[in-house]
Amino acid sequence: MAPSPRETSPELKEALEDTVQMVDKAIGRLLPETDLAEAQLYDAMRYGTLAGGKRLRPFMVMQSAKLFNVDPARAKRVAAAIELVHAYSLIHDDLPAMDNSDMRRGKLTVHRAYDEATAILAGDGLLTMAFQILTEPETHEDPYVRCALVAALADAAGPHGMVGGQMLDLIGETTEFDLGSISRMQRMKTGKLMAFSCEAGAILGKAGDMYRRALTSYAYDLGLAFQVTDDILDVEADPNESGKPANQDDKAGKSTFVSTMGKEQARQRAEMLAEQAIRHLHVFQGRAKMLEELAYYVLRRRA
Repeated sequence: MAPSPRETSPELKEALEDTVQMVDKAIGRLLPETDLAEAQLYDAMRYGTLAGGKRLRPFMVMQSAKLFNVDPARAKRVAAAIELVHAYSLIHDDLPAMDNSDMRRGKLTVHRAYDEATAILAGDGLLTMAFQILTEPETHEDPYVRCALVAALADAAGPHGMVGGQMLDLIGETTEFDLGSISRMQRMKTGKLMAFSCEAGAILGKAGDMYRRALTSYAYDLGLAFQVTDDILDVEADPNESGKPANQDDKAGKSTFVSTMGKEQARQRAEMLAEQAIRHLHVFQGRAKMLEELAYYVLRRRA
């Protein structure tokens, strides 16, 4: 039986809020305000990362790391790194050459608040800084662990992952995709970074392959459920609540889960995927409750 949307538990709400505060503080320290000549770059990087957001990927890092008793200070650095990569992707996605969006999270997008060149450089800066964070001894004293984190994030963010998925997304504006192609695109564009976020805790904790596979499988299914829900929100959410214009995918002519399956079938698919995601966590014998709760949260989100 698929998990049905329900009220967010107090425990999950508190854990999500704690993650937001923790990540924002970490990013604030990593990106301090400066009076250097290139201050506008840092301002744009801060604007693009500290403009709100649910911090789901950092939450996944922190919760997966907790399963293996990883030092929270180490997990926090990886959590901040993945949020920098996510912010970079949003800044570049919003550019006129990509989705051409003026609003993000209820605020002007970076290229509208500054200019296109600054937005491109801000994204570049965030991406490269994320890898710098992973290479530093403060992230882990074992260089093999640091190398494993770098390799996993490069795979998730590069042409085999998020960047390749974004290319498919652009192709989808002029080519009609079937359900399999849409699923592959979203697995690359959204699922890969979520998979890294969950696997990162296992890498930090030097966990075995069984646990790493369980976490990445969970994340892939949850990532697809997230994207199906996102497609539904694109056609029915209130822009004042979501913080971005409605019907962007339809206006761009993109093939989505909703355009291919219809809203009701898409909703059923999201519930099925969330159920699958939760089943992957059974190997942890009840110790991954917050990640299980996250599956319900993804189904009922409104922004």
